[in-house]
Amino acid sequence: MSSDDPVEELDRAECRELLKQGVLGRLATAAGGEVDIFPVNYHSDGDSILIRTAPGTKLLEVTVHSAVAFETDDYTDEVAWSVVAHGRARQLEQQAEIDAADRAPLQPWVPTLKYRYIHIDIDAVSGRRFHRTAEPERW
Repeated sequence: MSSDDPVEELDRAECRELLKQGVLGRLATAAGGEVDIFPVNYHSDGDSILIRTAPGTKLLEVTVHSAVAFETDDYTDEVAWSVVAHGRARQLEQQAEIDAADRAPLQPWVPTLKYRYIHIDIDAVSGRRFHRTAEPERW
């Protein structure tokens, strides 16, 4: 990357740190030949992603087809960034795992009962940082 390149590839460590800082992302699933994407709040330790949810489509889809993608991003006036993680999702079913998930700093954003957890083990992660500057002259 040259010093004036507006797009910067992030290494795995930077991606993991940004995942840990975020709270809102998008879960992408593909079950039955259909692709779906769901906005979710989440918690990450950098190696995995935890999502709190209720019974419904996203929970069913990760049960049918565990391969998922997850994306989170943020921006300021100077920079923007995006991190994409790929991995395998599963519903937590062991009581010890559920008890640990209950202690995570993860609260629903809407006042609904969300007492199921989806855990994503991250297999691959990539990210980019975008330096926000004025658009170059066209002519």
